[in-house]
Amino acid sequence: MSDVPWEIYLALLNTLTVATTLVILISTADDFFLDAFYWMRELWLWPQRGRMPVTISARALRDREEQWLAIMVPAWKEYDVIAKMVENTLATMEYTHFIIFAGAYRNDAETTTEVERMVRRYPGRVVRAAVTHDGPTCKADCLNTIIQTIIRHEAGHGIRFAGVIMHDCEDVIHPLELKYFNYFIGDQDLVQLPVLSLERKWYEWVAGTYMDDFSETHQKDLVARQALTGTVPGAGVALCYSRRAIEAVMKVRGDSPFNTSTLTEDYDFSFRLHDLGMREAFVHFPICETTEPAEDAEGKTRTRWRFGKRRGVRPQLLATREYFPSTFRTAYRQRARWVLGIAFQGWLQMGWKGNLITRYMFFRDRKGVVTALFSILAYVLSLNYLVIGALLAKGWVAIPDGSFVVGSMWMQDLLAINATLLFNRLAQRVYFVGRLNGPLQGVLCLPRLVVNNFINFFSVCRAWKIFLIYCLTGKPIAWDKTQHTYLSNDALGRTRSMLGETLLKWEALTQAQLDAALTLQQETGRRLGTILVQQGLVTPDTLADALAEQVDLPRVSLTNVVLGALADCLPRDLAVRHHVVPFSIGEDGSLNIAVSELPNGEVLDELARAAGRKVACFMACDHEMSAELALMADPNRRATVVFGPAAYSATLAVESMTGAGPVVAAGTASATEAPPIPPIPPAPVLHDLAPGPEVHPNPSIAGGVA
Repeated sequence: MSDVPWEIYLALLNTLTVATTLVILISTADDFFLDAFYWMRELWLWPQRGRMPVTISARALRDREEQWLAIMVPAWKEYDVIAKMVENTLATMEYTHFIIFAGAYRNDAETTTEVERMVRRYPGRVVRAAVTHDGPTCKADCLNTIIQTIIRHEAGHGIRFAGVIMHDCEDVIHPLELKYFNYFIGDQDLVQLPVLSLERKWYEWVAGTYMDDFSETHQKDLVARQALTGTVPGAGVALCYSRRAIEAVMKVRGDSPFNTSTLTEDYDFSFRLHDLGMREAFVHFPICETTEPAEDAEGKTRTRWRFGKRRGVRPQLLATREYFPSTFRTAYRQRARWVLGIAFQGWLQMGWKGNLITRYMFFRDRKGVVTALFSILAYVLSLNYLVIGALLAKGWVAIPDGSFVVGSMWMQDLLAINATLLFNRLAQRVYFVGRLNGPLQGVLCLPRLVVNNFINFFSVCRAWKIFLIYCLTGKPIAWDKTQHTYLSNDALGRTRSMLGETLLKWEALTQAQLDAALTLQQETGRRLGTILVQQGLVTPDTLADALAEQVDLPRVSLTNVVLGALADCLPRDLAVRHHVVPFSIGEDGSLNIAVSELPNGEVLDELARAAGRKVACFMACDHEMSAELALMADPNRRATVVFGPAAYSATLAVESMTGAGPVVAAGTASATEAPPIPPIPPAPVLHDLAPGPEVHPNPSIAGGVA
């Protein structure tokens, strides 16, 4: 056999080995510089700890007079999490003067209905920002609509917001966060708080990589970066802009302060503020809660330092936490957006402007488009060397002297340096992950680095693909929607309540009214909700809202959707019999159906088999359901529905298509003819571009080679 292929292979192996070694050297040396700067700064500050505050007391935050703050929550197809986020925030926040502005698109009926439900549930505390064009577009577009809604709200209600805060639908916000922003926003124009992952199990390898990245980045990297440059790249959430900042950018950009031509508008906004001379701060002081001293078995007071009867302190890092993607595909697609926005679009739109240290930070932000590829190449090369070593041991191959680059002295020196720098990387990661999440997670972050490298590799490959297609064809860069999750009801401490208890809690009716309705229910056997609406005690929307909360279903208003388009997704007799209305296809391909009560498991299985896909239930008003079901049963007859108590004064029999007789009770007739069902359009196309809530822990998240 000719030796030519073997020689070509060795030459290629040597070339790739040298290139990979140099790339890893540059990347790890870059990381070492930032690590060294952080620890040198810590050592320099150490003697001053006694004179400088290293924590902030919760009392100091609570004593500061409250200013009005606005929370911006952009949403596209976030119907399954946005209500929980809003309710939990309003229930736990230690702040009074704030309003949540939730942005929803006109063609996102599910999210719009959930937001409207929150507006009804919390009037004056939640405001819907209606995006008047179809979505999805991009997060910046939705944020610009929210900003305009905030301005109109100020004019109409005579209030003035001191700051606006960015949050996403999956965020679990610390109860003192707004107190924190209120404390700092007078002196700063951008305030970024740490963003961390909610606790994950040891075996959740993909989700654990986010915990690792955020733990290190938001304890060390952003601290060092702010000290070096004065610029804090926004993380997308837990981010507060002062009124001065928003007004300054609007003077330059008009009514749309956020850049709609980038996927990472928060990163872009930070540099725009820096160019305008605004002050930015990454605030990571622990909150110090004072506690009473404990006593031991002998009745002696124990303190932290054992000096006298000093009151104890319990510091905790104030941060926003959330669940990040837990599947490989979701993770790499999400990170591809970060790479596109920060590395590629940032390069195109901001170039390499600024002083040397600013350009160095741009290099850190963008190096991942190369280093992530070489990190996997390093694994491939290592595997090659293992195979060659095995072949040499068997005597099956021979390598001429001097033809193996790894045997040279200079390469041995480079490999030794890389090994030292990589050990530093591992040590830094273990320390910062363990510091926040415990020693077990600190150790587990080591094998998770391999998973992290593969996620980053796939994300960078996808980002390169999308960017090159954009360069060659001009096709706009799309933004995939990421499916999010929120805390479970158990984690939120929720228990299922009776309908009457829910309405009492909402102050929708009095105890006397409920007692009278319950008595009538016992006498007539009718449903409580029907009685309450018939007597005008609650509106149909309020009843549907309460039922949705009772069974933990999202809401939908059938007046917000184009009905009839998906009527053939279920046999009509089956839909009429089980009182369900199909109205849209979900992000995961499931069939979304409207219900007025939760079907049992057998019915759901039957519907799924008939549809050939999963079904997801949404709570709708009964009168809306009845009108649509009447049309589904006989499109030629008049479906008649009125609102309020009169809707239950008579019934409209809905004939089943098999002639089995009345199966559902509906509202009474009005003089208005129901609009005809529109022709069935082609199957809806679900676009990729979406303002889905995103957070990126680090501009160079796809970068580190380890």
